[in-house]
Amino acid sequence: MIKRFFWSLLVFLLIACGKNEKPIIAFYYWKTIFKLSEKETEILKDNNVRKLYIRYFDISLNPENQQPIPLSPIRFQQNVNNFNIVPVVFIQNKVMLSPDLDIDDLAQKTFSLVEKINSANKIQCNEIQIDCDWSLNSKENYLKFIERFKKLSHKKLSATIRLHQVKYFKKTKIPNVDSGVLMYYNMGTIAPDSLNSIYNKKIADRYLKSLKKYPLHLDLALPIYSWGVHIRNQKVIGLRSKINESELKKDQNFEQINAVFFKVKQSNYKNGIFYEENDLLKIEAISPEDLFEMAGELDENLAQKPKEIIFYDLDEFNLKNYEKNIFEQVISCF
Repeated sequence: MIKRFFWSLLVFLLIACGKNEKPIIAFYYWKTIFKLSEKETEILKDNNVRKLYIRYFDISLNPENQQPIPLSPIRFQQNVNNFNIVPVVFIQNKVMLSPDLDIDDLAQKTFSLVEKINSANKIQCNEIQIDCDWSLNSKENYLKFIERFKKLSHKKLSATIRLHQVKYFKKTKIPNVDSGVLMYYNMGTIAPDSLNSIYNKKIADRYLKSLKKYPLHLDLALPIYSWGVHIRNQKVIGLRSKINESELKKDQNFEQINAVFFKVKQSNYKNGIFYEENDLLKIEAISPEDLFEMAGELDENLAQKPKEIIFYDLDEFNLKNYEKNIFEQVISCF
C-alpha cells in the first residue's frame, strides 16, 4: 500500500509540475545587421533569453524577369554563440503566386543561402522557420515548397501561422511542419480611422474559438512594436517606423489632438520624411495592458499550452516602452 501510494504521489507531482511549467521567452530579430545594443543585451540577460529567431533574408520577385531573388541578407557583426539561433526566411506571397515557379530550385537555393550564412558565421542551428502569409491561390505552391524544403534541410521546421489560416484551415490547409507560430498581430486594415491595426480585440474575438480545433501545435508571437500611420487628406500615404507618442509630444512641429492622433502644425522633415502642414499621424502601439489581455485570451482558447512566447521584435526603440519584467509577467499568464 505504501509503495502504491508513493508512486501515485510521484505521478501527481510530475503532472502538477508539467502544468506549472512556463513557456520560454524568445525574441524575433528583424534588422539587416546583427549587433545588440546595451539595452537589448540587458533585456536578454535579465529575462534569461537563450533563443533568437533571426530574419536571415527576404525572398521577392526580380522585377526584370519575375524570378525569385533574396533581399537584404543578414550581416553579423557580433558573435551569437550564447544563443540558440533559428534562421527565419520571409517569403513574399507573390513569389508563391508565380505561375511558373520552380519549387525545387527555390527550395534548394533558399536552403543553400541559409547554410552559407550559417557557415560564414559558425552558427549551428537545428531549426529553420519559414514566414509566408500564403493564400488560397498560393497554397499549392507553398505546401509543395515546405515539403521540398523539409526533405532538404533534415532539421526541425516551423512556420508562421495567421489567424485566418487557423479559422479556415480546411481550405488554406496546414503545412507539413513540426510546429507553427501564431502571429497574434497585424489584425486590421491600415486606415485613417482611429482603430489599431496591430491589435484589435473585436477582430481577434472572431478567430479565437477556432484555436482549439487547430491540429498543429502553436507557439505564440506577440507584438511589442509601434508605428505611425501617415495620413494626408484622409488617405494613408505611408507607415512610419521608429516613432511613438512620447517622441511626438517633444516635437514642436506636432500637436496631439486626441489619444492617438497628432496633427502637423507646420511643414517639416522628420527622420527623412516630409510632413506637410495639417497632415495627421496616427500612433498605433501595444500597451502592457494589451499584452496581458492577449495572453489571457490565448490561454483560454489554445488547444495546447505554448512552449514559447516570441516577442516581435528585439529593438531598443521598442524595449524602452516597457518595464524589463513585462516579459516574465506575460508568460506567467499561461
